[in-house]
Amino acid sequence: MTPSDIHRDPDRNVLGGPLELCGADPVTGFFREGACSTCPEDAGSHTVCARVTEEFLAFSMAAGNDLSTPSPWFGFPGLKPGDRWCVCAGRWKEALDAGVAPPVFLRATHERALELIPFEELVRFAADGPELMQ
Repeated sequence: MTPSDIHRDPDRNVLGGPLELCGADPVTGFFREGACSTCPEDAGSHTVCARVTEEFLAFSMAAGNDLSTPSPWFGFPGLKPGDRWCVCAGRWKEALDAGVAPPVFLRATHERALELIPFEELVRFAADGPELMQ
């Protein structure tokens, strides 16, 4: 299967608008295009655009997903606090339940995240500002 064979979900954010880019340094997303775009093959649902924190990175590492350590053979420099990254919706929800959920960017978070995370929780952690709700 090639990338052109994959049926992508429409690029809409949790606010119902166009999905914005999440991060380009490092490049994030299931497709590594900078956006939290998704498709049925994205079993992890890499749909929540978050500004990772030290607490979240430690939580993710303890849960078995080390996002901090560089993997040069995959072109992955490792994340540091403040980086924007498309995190798995399930992992973000686990972090929420553990009290270490990182801030999210609603305009860059794919609507598919709502399958696992209540909209109100995403809004509570919104980093894009309260003007979005007006």
